[in-house]
Amino acid sequence: MKRIPFAAAILFTLGPWATASLAADAAAGKAKAAPCAGCHGANGEGKGAAGPAIAGLDEDKFVAALKDYKSGKKPSGPMKAITGSLGDADFENLAAHYASLKKK
Repeated sequence: MKRIPFAAAILFTLGPWATASLAADAAAGKAKAAPCAGCHGANGEGKGAAGPAIAGLDEDKFVAALKDYKSGKKPSGPMKAITGSLGDADFENLAAHYASLKKK
C-alpha cells in the first residue's frame, strides 16, 4: 500500500515535464507543410476549389480530419496519399502550425 502514494508523488512531480514533451511543435509542422501548399496555399489561405482554407483551424478537429483521410473514412485520393506517410505526431505538429496562422 505504501507504493501507491510514492508512485503518485513521482507522477505528480514529473507530470509537467512529461506532458511538455508531448506538446505539438508548430515549427516541425511548418517544416512538414510543403505538400499542403499546393492545394491549401503557402499560409493555409486556401485555393478555392483546389483546397479549402486551413489556417486558424481548431487543432483537435484538424487532427481528426487528417486521421479520417488516412483511414479512408473521409474519401479523398490526394489527402489519403499525403497522410499515408504521416504519423500522429506529424498530424499534431501540422495542426499546431496551421492553428497558429490567422484566417484570411
